[in-house]
Amino acid sequence: MKLLFICHGNICRSPMAEYIMRDLLAKHKVQGVAVDSCATSTEELGNPVYPPAKRKLKEHGISCDGHAARQVTKADYANHDKLICMDGMNIRNLMRIIGSDPECKVCLLKDYTTGGSVADPWYTGDFETTYREILDGCTAILEELK
Repeated sequence: MKLLFICHGNICRSPMAEYIMRDLLAKHKVQGVAVDSCATSTEELGNPVYPPAKRKLKEHGISCDGHAARQVTKADYANHDKLICMDGMNIRNLMRIIGSDPECKVCLLKDYTTGGSVADPWYTGDFETTYREILDGCTAILEELK
């Protein structure tokens, strides 16, 4: 199973999801799941996780060292089982890149929980709420994988 988390810049929500999911998989000793993240835009390419997002992960004992933002490619669709977006705009921008979703691989993270979007903390400044929403979504995915 290969999961790809997607947000606008790949410096806040999607890397938070990537590293939270990796942490959950390790803690629950779930093997055979690869996790990555990327952006729909080119604005932050090569940049590390945004400092407030990095601090929030660190508060929970999760490292995101070595992360460098990258943009999703058409090949990512073929190479992943699920492309998990943070909001509807991410899905729209993703579809411009991949063209279509004939295998129904594209979804929202909150489809696994309450539905809706994970608010972008770049704009809200609320990294705690974003962390909790992502943790809830990743926990639901973990339960599905078990």
